[in-house]
Amino acid sequence: MDIEKRLRRVRGWLWVVLVGLFLSGVTAFPLEIEVRWLLRALDPLAGQLPALVGWIERVHTGLVETGDRYPFMRYGTDWLAFAHLVLAVAFWGPLRDPVRNVWVVQVGMLACAGIVPLALICGPIRDIPWFWTLVDLSFAVGAFPPLWIAYRHIRAIEAATAAPVDSPATSAS
Repeated sequence: MDIEKRLRRVRGWLWVVLVGLFLSGVTAFPLEIEVRWLLRALDPLAGQLPALVGWIERVHTGLVETGDRYPFMRYGTDWLAFAHLVLAVAFWGPLRDPVRNVWVVQVGMLACAGIVPLALICGPIRDIPWFWTLVDLSFAVGAFPPLWIAYRHIRAIEAATAAPVDSPATSAS
């Protein structure tokens, strides 16, 4: 595969991750409204999915009561949202020059791997239901493959564009 085709693929996969981070960021600001909408959308399924609807109701109640009594707590999710947006901006480097900025892709893959122990350890500590822990784990499952594919293409580009090493026979002449 030629370098230009690989670059297009790298950029395509990185755009998937960048858009995902951006959407995760901007949707973390209006959590209370979004959870209310989700609850309304799931209401017809309450009989079929009682655990899910019950959990979403609990989350909504927690967001409302915490926001009413302790509005400063919302600041934590504002920072969460901001962090996602900053991470999305970090991927501009590999979009522009993937080989030079491959480290951003590597950090992204490490972050995906870090989601697994975080969700599996902190989820039970924070009384997160198992099915919601699976939702959290889906972020790692969703982001790691495009990063891995991009990484493999970046390494192939790097190998194809590396300056040939002088062999002992050519350097002796």
